[in-house]
This record gives sequence, structure tokens and C-alpha cells, in this order.
Amino acid sequence: MTSYIYSKWKNTPAGCPAEFYSELDDRRYESRKIEVFPDGKVGYAFSGGSTLNTRLGIEPVPSISEIQSQPEFEIREISVNEFDTKWKELVEK
Repeated sequence: MTSYIYSKWKNTPAGCPAEFYSELDDRRYESRKIEVFPDGKVGYAFSGGSTLNTRLGIEPVPSISEIQSQPEFEIREISVNEFDTKWKELVEK
């Protein structure tokens, strides 16, 4: 079953994205990803291509509880509608 997550890196290092939207397949591999940088730049990746240095992960994304155990990240599940709205707003503009 496909799932969707939003995560935020609280103390983002310079040049790194601060917000992430990910679509995960049933094995938790990313199938689409959006990265939002502090300066407003947006990178994205999907099986058909990518922008900036954004790439789909080569390993399954850890569980939400694993990521929540790292204090530098905020993470939550989001709906397919929320993900698709962001994809249309930031990628298909």
C-alpha cells in the first residue's frame, strides 16, 4: 500500500533541503519526492527524472517512529491528497 510522509529537518545545514514530501511504495521505497530548500528552491525526483540534486532513495525509508527518535526531524504521515496538492503546486507549476 502506498503511503505518504512529510518531514522537516529542524537545523538544516547550509545548502541542504529543509522539508521533504515522499510517496512510498509498499516496501517503503520512494517513488516520488519533493525537497524544499530554505531559500525557496524546490527539487523533485520520480522514476522519469529529477531536478537539482534530488534523487529517490536507494534504501527503504525508516519507519516514522525511527525517524521521530531523532530530535532533529519532525515527521508525520500525510494523505495522498496533501501530497498530490504539493506535487501540483511545486512540481507541475
